Amino acid sequence: MDLSFDLENIHEAATLFWESSAGATIFAFHGEMGVGKTTFIRALVQSRGVTDPVSSPTFAIINEYQGIGDQGFAAIYYHLDLYRLEDLGEAIRAGVEDCLNGPDTCFIEWPEIITDVLPEATMHIYLTVQKDQKRRLLTD
Repeated sequence: MDLSFDLENIHEAATLFWESSAGATIFAFHGEMGVGKTTFIRALVQSRGVTDPVSSPTFAIINEYQGIGDQGFAAIYYHLDLYRLEDLGEAIRAGVEDCLNGPDTCFIEWPEIITDVLPEATMHIYLTVQKDQKRRLLTD
């Protein structure tokens, strides 16, 4: 997927993202600080019925949201921000593996520290800021 969007059409971009990622449950977001990883994840979970405030779990490490899944049933969405963690051991102690190995959807910001434990089916998303300030999203 190769998608450009701005805040005005972020919800349409989120819908297109869900359509192109059918079946994926683990999403690793790569990009510089301030590129919009949290903002895009917010749009993704809001499009799935999450009404709770969605913010970066920089200090909590893991946020959990209740929403609606693909089939219209209740679903859990985990949002991980691993920016502050020092190593894989710290991530494991924080409960990251529980989020990765369950049936729920997991969004990971700063996933580089846990690449050794990411499931093979993880979808990697790369966000960049373009010259016109739109965001470009690429997936592997």
